[in-house]
Amino acid sequence: MAKCKTDCIERPLSLVFEKLGRVVGRHPCVFILLVLCVAAALGPGFIFLHDRKANDIEDQFTPVNGPAKWERAFVVEHFPQSEEFSQLRLASDGTYASLIITGLQGENILTKAAFNDIIELDRQVKSITSGNKTFENLCAKTKGRCMSNAILDIINYNATEIVSSNIKYPMNNNRTFLGTTIGGVELKPNSSELTSAKAVRLFYFLDEKKEEKMMKNWLDAFLKLFSTSTEQKTVHVSYFTSKSRQNELETNSDSVIPLFSVTYFLAISISIVSCLRLDCVRTKVWVATFGVVSAGLAVVASFGLLLYCGMPFAMTVATAPFLILGVGVDDMFIMISCWQKTEVHKDVELRLAETYKEAGVSITITMLTDVLAFYIGLLTPFRSVQSFCMYTSTALLFCYIFNITFFGACLALNGQREKGNRHWLTCMKVPEASGNGGGCCVGGAYDKNTDKEFEMPMDSFFKNYYGPFLTRVWVKALVCLIYAGYLAVSIYGCFQLQEGLDLKNLAADGSYVGSYYHKEDEFFSAFGPNVMVVIKDEDFQYWNPTARKSLDLCLENFLNLTVADSGIPPYSWLSAYIENNEVNNETQFKSNLTSFLSQSGFNQDVNFTNNQIHASRMFIQTVNILTAIDEKNMLNAFRETAETCGKLQTPVDLIVYHPAFIYFDQYAVIITNTIQNIVVATCVMLVISLLLIPNPLCSVWVTFAIASVIVGVTGFMALWDVSLDSVSMINLVICIGFSVDFSAHISYAFVSSEKSSANEKAMDAITKLGYPIVQGAVSTIAGVVVLSAAESYIFRTFFKIMFLVILFGAVHGITFIPVFLTFLSTCRNSHEKNKQNLPEPRNTSKRQIQAAVFQNVWCTDPDCP
Repeated sequence: MAKCKTDCIERPLSLVFEKLGRVVGRHPCVFILLVLCVAAALGPGFIFLHDRKANDIEDQFTPVNGPAKWERAFVVEHFPQSEEFSQLRLASDGTYASLIITGLQGENILTKAAFNDIIELDRQVKSITSGNKTFENLCAKTKGRCMSNAILDIINYNATEIVSSNIKYPMNNNRTFLGTTIGGVELKPNSSELTSAKAVRLFYFLDEKKEEKMMKNWLDAFLKLFSTSTEQKTVHVSYFTSKSRQNELETNSDSVIPLFSVTYFLAISISIVSCLRLDCVRTKVWVATFGVVSAGLAVVASFGLLLYCGMPFAMTVATAPFLILGVGVDDMFIMISCWQKTEVHKDVELRLAETYKEAGVSITITMLTDVLAFYIGLLTPFRSVQSFCMYTSTALLFCYIFNITFFGACLALNGQREKGNRHWLTCMKVPEASGNGGGCCVGGAYDKNTDKEFEMPMDSFFKNYYGPFLTRVWVKALVCLIYAGYLAVSIYGCFQLQEGLDLKNLAADGSYVGSYYHKEDEFFSAFGPNVMVVIKDEDFQYWNPTARKSLDLCLENFLNLTVADSGIPPYSWLSAYIENNEVNNETQFKSNLTSFLSQSGFNQDVNFTNNQIHASRMFIQTVNILTAIDEKNMLNAFRETAETCGKLQTPVDLIVYHPAFIYFDQYAVIITNTIQNIVVATCVMLVISLLLIPNPLCSVWVTFAIASVIVGVTGFMALWDVSLDSVSMINLVICIGFSVDFSAHISYAFVSSEKSSANEKAMDAITKLGYPIVQGAVSTIAGVVVLSAAESYIFRTFFKIMFLVILFGAVHGITFIPVFLTFLSTCRNSHEKNKQNLPEPRNTSKRQIQAAVFQNVWCTDPDCP
């Protein structure tokens, strides 16, 4: 049954590839021109690159259907923005500029000298103009005046008053909240009175109803002012605008463009060196070069096609060409390896047909595993991941097609040069070398016994040294011990894994954005967001004491959370209304409500139309939100408490919201979605490996290898300061495809080996695949290594995880899996039992022995035995 299964799939494929090889070998120039024409036709799609760029942070790096987006829509619908500006009530981040001002030596900033500088900085900001518009014309206003900064209002813009003013913290005497304005504070013992502070933060909000271009120009002028200004006499200034993150993200992708040339130089160099021979005829310099060119053409054609089709181009896609290059070169090595195992005197089209027959299935499996892994990544709710997966999977598909057409044609042309015994550089005919020799004037040597090219030195190393060494008993024990240590460290690292993409990591190293975020974390992390608690039940009876008691209980539950500040009561319109009005019934409650709301300033907190309260809101202050884990815990705690309120005896239908929740939503889905993708992709890979490997137990070993590599990559990336976010999720999907590439081929080579003992099978598999695995690993790492020098967290993260994926995948392929397979005696091909009963063939020539054995093996080895 197993034999029928694999024969029905692999043997027809091999025959198809054999026929394709003949056609390509017969008409190489046609296929080269065809691919060049396709690339030339699709390449101009890059003219749409600027229009297709999708670098909006919220759109690309937050879940598509995150709950906070629905909550925001509800808030915007029921609480439209008023003419009176209120930072507390913003449904989005707003449009603003900000300064964090600290002492030069970290000293107390509540001094006259420091505030003289602060007041001067405030004056400079307010004097910035955009065209003929001043800050006064563009600012967000309350009661006809620009929104001011509380700390400057307290001292009446007089620096001398900072010393004499008794400032209370975090709530000043006039109920002004200073937690986000003053940082690094020290208080008098048993008092809320400030004695010193390390930082002051100023905000300058613009009216979002003004012309967008005017606001953008003003923010640009703000950035220009502080990027070129000299340091103040007594203070240090960090600056930021609401557009800064976006601006930094858009310039980040441009920073890797110069690295492309370095990558292609590295890839060509490594390819040439790994295929280099001293024989001036048999050396594969041009073949290696055009293998890299083939991968480059695949990127141009695939990206051009998707850009033509309108596919958004996210920043994460900028890493894809580095990966494509590595994978494309990997397939090139397999094809070259199979070419070298063909007889040198055969016609070129026959040699290419044999090459395709042996290598075609292998590179097809590689393509399937990688492309399917990426297409599964389209299931994620992050558009940045979807964009990357679409571009990368399509590019891998083109890379595969170009390898079996363009690169195969180049291999055929090179074969014609070899057949004519011509020099690789001058193409002049040279005398044939004798023995395993060569040089600049003679070449074309081959093994007279097999009529094939001589083995590469690395192939001999794996055959004569590494394989026998690995199968020794004490080495196996050492490998098991090393694996146990690897697994222990990996599992430990998994428990240290942080979740979520920190927004400051979207900025380049050394950016002013990073400096601002650093100061914010250092001095203003004592207080978190002021969370909006929205009662969305239109039928809630605010005048009913029982209903209010249920609401009070609900608010008390919020205040009892560890992330809430129980010392600061909820900012509640209802509490203020009840304190000043008698509300014994519905009529009485509603009769005075309109005048109260307009006089008290709470009119933005109640949607009271047509004599009905459609929705209302209150605010609860959070504290000690220091890390991504704190953000996640706060979000979950508030939503769970809101859900609990809906289950009280008198239910209170609530939602909680803050603009930051849009970004915190990633914590709610990142783990479950990553696990979902990994499970789905692993199941798909298991099906593919079952089709590839005739022994189900060995297919289970492949699945084990996938799980082992994923655990290793996840654990070590946590120890390498990489969080689980939309960027690293991409790489964990990649991890599955690459771990299959290495482990499946080794497992297949093991069970397909004609050797009798498990140790011999392991040595045979390592001999066949050891060098191709090393070549593929080195070429893929070379494709991404330059990203380690990028000034962006996103690109460095891509390098780190790709490095771990390839390293661990290769180590599993040439060390762990061969050793573990030797322990599994049942993982042997059942053809051995039949082989023992075969009569001895009369003709003992090598070719006839191989023909007899072929009838009892499952199918041809995809990696060229």
